[in-house]
Amino acid sequence: MDALIAYSGRKFTRPRYYANAHERDEVEISLVAMAMTDARGLGASIDREGFEIIAHKSAVTDFADRDQVARIHMREIEELVQAQTNADFVHVGAPGLLRFSERSGKAGSLNNSMPARFAHIDISDLTAQQFGERGANGRPFVRCAHYNVWRAISPPPQDVPLAFCDARSLAPQDLILADAVFDEPGKPEWSFEGLVVAHNAAHRWHWFSQMTIDEAVLFKTNDSDPARAHHVPHVAFDLPGCPANAPPRVSIEMRATAYWWA
Repeated sequence: MDALIAYSGRKFTRPRYYANAHERDEVEISLVAMAMTDARGLGASIDREGFEIIAHKSAVTDFADRDQVARIHMREIEELVQAQTNADFVHVGAPGLLRFSERSGKAGSLNNSMPARFAHIDISDLTAQQFGERGANGRPFVRCAHYNVWRAISPPPQDVPLAFCDARSLAPQDLILADAVFDEPGKPEWSFEGLVVAHNAAHRWHWFSQMTIDEAVLFKTNDSDPARAHHVPHVAFDLPGCPANAPPRVSIEMRATAYWWA
């Protein structure tokens, strides 16, 4: 099937986007119809395409309970990433982000809770290096990789699923350095360098259909090992043909950093 992917144009020399106040975004959006492949059964892997689906049943009974997610799910994600990557050490530093499709009426009701509506990569190489060195606390490592674990917690089909671009189909000139600004109410704004993505007809986009709460997609946002998939553009998109009465998408994403010590 074809789906509309929101790419970034090049109107802004350095785009800027906000976690909450999207009316302040400085990103030129260009919608392009792209072929979208259901990745179920394709055997996609984290170090080749840069993403894979994993069967994973969580002990969390309410993902909206941040205390429960912090007590249980952060450790679950550390164990999951360690098992999938054979890393020496994995760290999850926060209890994740709940996100809602617009049709739910809850998008924007929590900090950074709107779907990611333009193609992007969470962190640039510079940010990945900074975060990796900070998390290592001076300990030397031979490899550091950053991951995102995305789980739909609403029943299938998801009206606004997440799409993943095969890392092998990405060219360096497709990427535009941008500032990701975090504007949580009541706290000082802060930012780091991320990437938005310009259109390239060679991009190969995938999604996983009919996701359940007992599975998750592991995808890579940066890897210091040049022999493996480096990073994966991703974007929320409207699923063509999704029934009008489908439950609005609710999801949780958890970010993890993995180390292989020297």
